[in-house]
Amino acid sequence: MSSRGTQYFEDAVVGERRELGRHTITEEEIFRFAREFDPQPFHIDKAAAEASMFGGVIASGWHTCALAMRAIYDGYLSHAAALGSPGIDEIRWLRPVRPGDALVCYSTVLEARPSQSKPDRGVLVSETEMENQLGEVVMTMRGMTLLRRRRTAG
Repeated sequence: MSSRGTQYFEDAVVGERRELGRHTITEEEIFRFAREFDPQPFHIDKAAAEASMFGGVIASGWHTCALAMRAIYDGYLSHAAALGSPGIDEIRWLRPVRPGDALVCYSTVLEARPSQSKPDRGVLVSETEMENQLGEVVMTMRGMTLLRRRRTAG
């Protein structure tokens, strides 16, 4: 997809992989997110985390998803003719995310198809990946985005 101006359905390039954003996660933000949204002991208590199968504090998978969503917005949706999403088909948490991990979010367009019922839009199917500083994939997410088509956009 072009990096200039509003991006429409026609700008999608199947197979293109883009970096959307970076974030280094801290222990305090892990605790803050988990206390509010996922208060499992290994997310909110250092001693419980050390005694867990993870051997230390890890971020909630939902926190990782929230960081990915922020990167998706900042790196793509904020300048796309997006109409929302009909959903996420799959999320996988492949490795723990730990304090100090430097995460990078990537998105790859897997499929681009015009809507059969609404000719003013198309559907992109994308895979989002979060990698840590070692290049290890810690999360994958496969979902859809509805985008306006250029020729009918006004």
